[in-house]
Amino acid sequence: MSPRRLAFLAGLLVVVAVGLGAVAWWWLRPPPPPAEPRLVLTAARYADLPGWSEDDPRPALAAFARSCARLADRPAEEPLGREPSFGRVAEWRAACAALAGPWASAADARARIEAVLRPWLASDRGQSEGLVTGYFEPVLEGSRRPDARFRHALHRRPDDLVTVELGRFDPTLEGRRIAGRVEKGRLVPYFTRAEIDAGALAGRGLELAWVADPVALFFLHVQGSGRIALAEGGTLRVGYADQNGHPYRAIGRDLVEMGALTREAVSLQSIRAWLAAHPERTFELLHKNPSYVFFRELALPEDAPGPPGAQGVPLTPGRSLAVDRRFVPLGVPLWLDTTAPAPEGERPLRRLVVAQDVGGAIRGPVRGDVFWGSGPEAEYTAGHMKSRGRYWLLLPAALDPTGGS
Repeated sequence: MSPRRLAFLAGLLVVVAVGLGAVAWWWLRPPPPPAEPRLVLTAARYADLPGWSEDDPRPALAAFARSCARLADRPAEEPLGREPSFGRVAEWRAACAALAGPWASAADARARIEAVLRPWLASDRGQSEGLVTGYFEPVLEGSRRPDARFRHALHRRPDDLVTVELGRFDPTLEGRRIAGRVEKGRLVPYFTRAEIDAGALAGRGLELAWVADPVALFFLHVQGSGRIALAEGGTLRVGYADQNGHPYRAIGRDLVEMGALTREAVSLQSIRAWLAAHPERTFELLHKNPSYVFFRELALPEDAPGPPGAQGVPLTPGRSLAVDRRFVPLGVPLWLDTTAPAPEGERPLRRLVVAQDVGGAIRGPVRGDVFWGSGPEAEYTAGHMKSRGRYWLLLPAALDPTGGS
């Protein structure tokens, strides 16, 4: 073979080797991190809101009035939420006054809303559809004292639980928090669900009540509030006090990954049925979720429509929405366009709601969780609800959250 031909083949091999190396690097390099979620608001008209003329907004306005009452002690110049673009407390007080009842009719209430508030379509960087779920206030059988039947405890907030708002140390971490406990001068993760169930908090007098069913207790943790029908008589209402800082893990997803359920079949009811059919694996599955909720006793009248949400006002069934307050301030009215389950099939759910609560699994600019109240119908709807939906934030008419004129 001639020297010229050998040189050509050698050069060709170098080119091929370099090319293969580039291809290998391209395949092996880590994928770029996903874009951080970001709320984008787009101005809209009431004519853009599906079903606007068909809803009676007065129950939502009554819920909104309860949110308005929380503004009385706040400084007038303080921003309503974390972002100043949502306006000042003074602007919202004016909107509250203008929307105070009574209202002669549903049409009168809608007309007043249209005069006072302006709708803005919410999206996550242009994606306006998000997940909408439901939650409810479960009723469990329990006792103030443990015995052979009632042996699964609800715990009060431990005094060694330390929560850290990271935004106080780094503005770029605004809205994020961690929790743990101090051990030898260092903050370490708090006990997990499995560790607490194994007795990590035993002997500290933190038990608020005991219940009979560990699965019902697990779902009480998911819902965040509920009622305990006491064996001694009467009802104990409990609400969220704090959380151990571990991320929430959906055990429905674990059942799908195990092949036990299909993604479409996952619901509170199907998860409960699987656990009932496999009691020997109950705690194995429950402990996959390390998150653990601590409770407090609620001093509420028996006829209170719902427990207090994160804003501190009683929740209104069908009209209170849990949101991610990193993006949506509590107290803001929203127009919700989604669907809700019913025994006869999905039905449209288009109505005025108010952001009054939060939840560990409620994350993102377009993410909502509808509070449905208590009882079998509320449990059915909340347990099966897993819908796609949109919402519009209704903000004071003079306010432009985009910074435009």
